[in-house]
Amino acid sequence: MKLLTFIENGRQRLGVKTGQGVVDVARALQAVPEAGVAQTVHEVIEGGQAAQAALEQYAAKVSAQGGEFLLDESKLTYGPCVPNPGKIICVGLNYRKHAEETGAKIPEYPILFNKFNNTVNAHGHDVPLPKVSSKVDYEAELVIVIGKTAKYVSKENALDYVFGYCNVNDVSARDLQLRTHQWLLGKSCDGFSPLGPYLVTADEVGNPNELAIRCIVNGEVRQNSNTADMIFHCDEIVSYISQHMTLSPGDIILTGTPEGVVLGLPEEKQVYLKDGDVVTIEIEKLGSLTNRFVAE
Repeated sequence: MKLLTFIENGRQRLGVKTGQGVVDVARALQAVPEAGVAQTVHEVIEGGQAAQAALEQYAAKVSAQGGEFLLDESKLTYGPCVPNPGKIICVGLNYRKHAEETGAKIPEYPILFNKFNNTVNAHGHDVPLPKVSSKVDYEAELVIVIGKTAKYVSKENALDYVFGYCNVNDVSARDLQLRTHQWLLGKSCDGFSPLGPYLVTADEVGNPNELAIRCIVNGEVRQNSNTADMIFHCDEIVSYISQHMTLSPGDIILTGTPEGVVLGLPEEKQVYLKDGDVVTIEIEKLGSLTNRFVAE
């Protein structure tokens, strides 16, 4: 199932993508009432398998009926597919070829840092280029969305705690990121985590460690890899983090970026993002996330 958030009259609403269009869940429930159907992304996540199954069955039923609650996706204004993540945990240097291109040592343990909710952004929205940076870079990444409380989970069972996956552009102001040993400043500028367009449930994605991943800048493919190149795969990441902190439904984990970022180029060839650039992140089964970058 593909969930999305869209904005109507300034409010975020839950949509489910179907072959007939996007089901406006709240509007459908007014016309075709049914108990136990969640009306926000976070209600679905927190409701577990029962909430997911109820929504999927309901969306299939009402989409088959048709009606005004089926929307044309091309006319929607998207919201973040995970509107209010709890923790935003990021894994750095997690693709072997990316570590090699930046001259970094292959990490022995996952390198963890965090971002904040001010970075959350959506498909189709502008990303501001901060006045204080001249080196803003793109990073195509797979996001893990936690679906169940996880503490001390094994690698073998870790993916049972995942609700689904989505695209993110882990936008990075390299001059701010590398100013000190802590990366936080360069990662946490406003709008620096566009998420979407869809939150795709784990059952539809299958193995997250075998997904094609690309980044396209102004029509040019800059990153072209596969999640198989991860140093620490998704099950290892969830298990590792859960040994140190409790993961809760709605937490998201950004799993690192493959080779092809501007930072990995020789210095004389580095051309960072500028006003008007359009960046698309594509991950197999998850759709395409596109944003324009604009001078602040």
